[in-house]
Amino acid sequence: MKETIHIGKTFTKVIHTEESVTHREFENCTFIDCDFYGSNFSQSQFLDCTFKGCNLSMIKLNATSLKNVEFEECKMMGIAFEYCDDFLFEVKFKDCMLDFCSFANKKMQKTQFSTSSMQEVNFSGTNLTKAIFDDVNLNGALFDKTILMEADLSKAYNFSIDPELNSIKKAKFSLKDAGGLLEKYNLKLV
Repeated sequence: MKETIHIGKTFTKVIHTEESVTHREFENCTFIDCDFYGSNFSQSQFLDCTFKGCNLSMIKLNATSLKNVEFEECKMMGIAFEYCDDFLFEVKFKDCMLDFCSFANKKMQKTQFSTSSMQEVNFSGTNLTKAIFDDVNLNGALFDKTILMEADLSKAYNFSIDPELNSIKKAKFSLKDAGGLLEKYNLKLV
């Protein structure tokens, strides 16, 4: 990965923990079972890339472009996605561990989160219009001035969302988890 531009490459079982891998371009690349724990990918660009089974926990993404990037079965704890470049920011997550990440103030319309753990995630000011949360654990996730219009949280669980502080018009919730919308009122639903 010493080159600065990578197109159509597959990286398998690469280990670059707590290293600097800044100012790189990756286009149509696949990363399989790689360990990049704590590495700095700031000011890099990822376009049409896929990460499978990788450890990306605590990586730094300051001014990094993530354009149509998919993450599957990845461990991604403690990542501050809020510092990524906003231009064409598009990500998708499936079977990932995203605990303690921050997506504050990101525009993430139609983003798909599937079968993932997102405990203590920060969604303050995030635009999640039409986002899909399919079998996602949102225990302790922070929703403050979050736009959830037409979002599908019908299969999400353990969330607490204050309808007075967030835009939830036409969002979908399951009846069994609707208590997460009333938590601040200290009501008991039976």
